[in-house]
Amino acid sequence: MRVMISGGGTGGHIYPALALIQRLKERGLLDDVLYVGTQRGLESRIVPEQGIAFKTLEIQGFKRSMNVDGFKTNFKTIQLFMHSIKEAKQMIREFKPDVVIGTGGYVSGSLLYAASRLKVPTIVHEQNSAAGVTNKFLARFVDKVAISFESVSDQFPMHKVVLTGNPRAQQVAGMVPNQRLSEFGLKTDSPTVLIFGGSRGAPSINKAFIDAVGQLNQRPYQVLFVSGQVHYEHVQAELAGKQVNSNLAIVPYISNMPEILPDLKAIVGRAGATSLAEITALGIPSILIPSPYVTNDHQTKNAQSLVEQDAAIMIPEAQLTGDRLVVALDQMLENPDDQHAMAQAAKKIGIPDAADRIIEVIETII
Repeated sequence: MRVMISGGGTGGHIYPALALIQRLKERGLLDDVLYVGTQRGLESRIVPEQGIAFKTLEIQGFKRSMNVDGFKTNFKTIQLFMHSIKEAKQMIREFKPDVVIGTGGYVSGSLLYAASRLKVPTIVHEQNSAAGVTNKFLARFVDKVAISFESVSDQFPMHKVVLTGNPRAQQVAGMVPNQRLSEFGLKTDSPTVLIFGGSRGAPSINKAFIDAVGQLNQRPYQVLFVSGQVHYEHVQAELAGKQVNSNLAIVPYISNMPEILPDLKAIVGRAGATSLAEITALGIPSILIPSPYVTNDHQTKNAQSLVEQDAAIMIPEAQLTGDRLVVALDQMLENPDDQHAMAQAAKKIGIPDAADRIIEVIETII
């Protein structure tokens, strides 16, 4: 089949799209693919690196402020949107896709709206437990809405909703322990927790770890802490006068982080949709610290969906301290029965065949 796909701005929109493309290739179902994004978004770098054909549309978001600058920006946004629809229609006519899929971001709004007007089969994929603005808009026009959390279903027309999960889950579901912990000077046979604040790191999580180092030195479990490249020097400076025992490893970044997930007993981190898809596919207990800086506080809603199933512990960023972090880690890692129960609950939530489920939806509508 010929597939046009669009997801822009953040990795949370891009990586599910790439995971779906990979699965289509693995199953021999992909004749050709074209990815449509923006020049400014991460997709302009990530997608071409994967050897995938890439084209751009110029688009921007609306401002909520109602001052003069806000009106000017929003007027330009409308102009760009109308122009991008015209360009998107031309792309669609030239590429002749069997299906057009959007995974979020303003750019997917233009492409999928244009596709719906041209009567091309369309699907939007919502990764989070709170629907994005673009996907809410598109839900009126597309054929199907694929969701990752059941809790978001009531934000879309029910007859269009299909629970598929996030394609990233299928990429990691079959992974097995691979001894990568030894790369960081850690034992491969000792319970290990990963602490990280996303690809760029999170100052609040970094501070809690720094404050907890004295207590973590004495624990029977290991900690692999990822500071983020931009924060690494600051973290090292803060730790300069402190003892750091061999059960703690501190690194700025881990390449291909999903590979290390099967070697972990627990994870501390944000509650982004991609991370949760991965850890539930593998059944890893988590301590989630949702970012308060995301649209509609959707990470808190993501985290709550796991907490309600006893698959995770949530600590609001405003309440995060070194002491509270250690208490939560001890609760999870020093009680094998509790840890096992949380792992089972996490795995029950996971959808390890998510990409195949979306492919089934594609085949149904085309």
